[in-house]
Parts: sequence; C-alpha cells; structure tokens
Amino acid sequence: MATILVVGGTGLIGAPVARQLQAAGHAVRVLTRNPEPAQARFGPGFDVRGGDVEDPRALAAALFGCEGVHLSLDGGRDPDLERRGMTAIARAARDLGLSQITYLSGATVDPRHAWYAGTQAKLAAEEALRASGVPFTIFRATFFMESLARYVRDGRASVVGAQPHRWHWVAASDFGRMVARAFETPAAAGQTLTVAGPEALTLREALTRYVALAHPGLAVNTLPLWLAGLFAALSPKGELAARLPFFRYTEQVGESGDPAPANALLGAPRLTLEAWTRQRLAEADA
Repeated sequence: MATILVVGGTGLIGAPVARQLQAAGHAVRVLTRNPEPAQARFGPGFDVRGGDVEDPRALAAALFGCEGVHLSLDGGRDPDLERRGMTAIARAARDLGLSQITYLSGATVDPRHAWYAGTQAKLAAEEALRASGVPFTIFRATFFMESLARYVRDGRASVVGAQPHRWHWVAASDFGRMVARAFETPAAAGQTLTVAGPEALTLREALTRYVALAHPGLAVNTLPLWLAGLFAALSPKGELAARLPFFRYTEQVGESGDPAPANALLGAPRLTLEAWTRQRLAEADA
C-alpha cells in the first residue's frame, strides 16, 4: 500500500477520509498547522506533520516519501485558498514524482457558476491539477451529512433561505472509502467523478430527519435570507456572515453530474441519513 498525505486532514471531511485511507491499509500523513492536538486526536497510527500548505518547504518535507496526496480544504472566508493550495501541491507533487493526487471539489462546480467565489476557486484548482501532469482524480461531491450538525446552534435548528434543491447526501466515511479505492484503481486516474449518496433530500428534509434522532423535540425553523442578512450585518465577523454567500448560492444552484461512473468504478455510497445518524449517536455513547 501507499503512503498518502492528507492536506486538510483535520477538517470535517478530511479527518474521515484520513481514517478510511488508514483502514484500507495505507500509511497516512496529515499536514496541519496545529500538529500537537491533531496527533492526540488521531493517535500514534498517523504521521502528523506541522506546516502550512502555502509553505513550500513544509509542504515538500511532508510530501517527501509519499506516493499520493489528497486535498480537502475549506477556505471559509478565504475560498481562494483551494486554488493556491492545489497550485502548490501540484507543483510539489510533480517535482517529487508522486503517483497520484485526489481532490475534493463540489457537485455544483461548473463554469456557469463561476460568479460565486467558492466555485471559481474550485474551477481554478481543478485546472491547476489537470495542468500538473500528475495522475489525478477529482471528486465532485454533493452535500455531506456531517455538515448537518452546523445547522443546530443554541437549541435551535435553522435553515437559511428557502433552499429548494434536493441533494443526494453522502456520508464522509463512504466518500473516504471511494478515495481509498481511487488510489488502488488505475482506471480512476484522469477522472472527474460525481459523488452522490442514496437519498435525495432538501436541506430542510435532511435536517428534520437528523434532528428527529439527534435532538428529539427540536423544531426546524427557516430564517429568510433578508433577515439572515440583517443578523449578519450586526455581527460581520460571525459564522453567519461567513456562510451567508454560500446559502445565497445554494438557493440558486443545485447539484449536477452523473454518479454512475463513480459508483461503478469505486463502489456506491450506501449509508442513508437515518443509518448514518444512528451510527453517530452509537459512537458518541460508546
């Protein structure tokens, strides 16, 4: 098996991917700016390296001896971090002769949607990856179930905006298994693959199902975009202000792409939202 570096491995999706890579038998390194808490979180079975993806020396040191690298970044208020991070990784991976790069992009990524900064950054990251000459697999994944907990705050479960689109929610563990298989499947090289789970649910439908199990009795409210904008203006450095452009985007743009090629090549995601939620609750009680 290969040694694989996960950049963004302490994140909401990166951490489950790192664990699935290890479960598949790969030796996993994690690059993070905070190595001590990350090492405590992952345990001795992971090789945690301190450094920043935009530090060429730290990145080269972390990549040295690896066969592959997976990028899973969330720039938050700095969406262009994905472009800069991928540009740095593609350059270093090419110079060091890595065998494969995998990248978590998004199911709404399309040139028609480049008016949104996050999509523009992902498109540029994809282009940098394709131009690198290193074998690659791009995963255009839909909404992750792990994100649902973010919609529950201070005893309230809230959907921001109408959010009319249905999303095929996917568990990060299922996605992580697909990433691991991509490193073991030569036919995955050069592919841009759509990742979608087994159920199509609006955000409100998904959050209602999640809350019914994880927070029984809690009602799901809708916060209109105009009102969310007022709240965000009162706290411009808060989480709502940072996420509001994304909510405006997803109210207009839904997922696209055909997941059949990814499912046939790497195995389809199987976990339903109910099964995933019950699994999470059981793990929390253990």
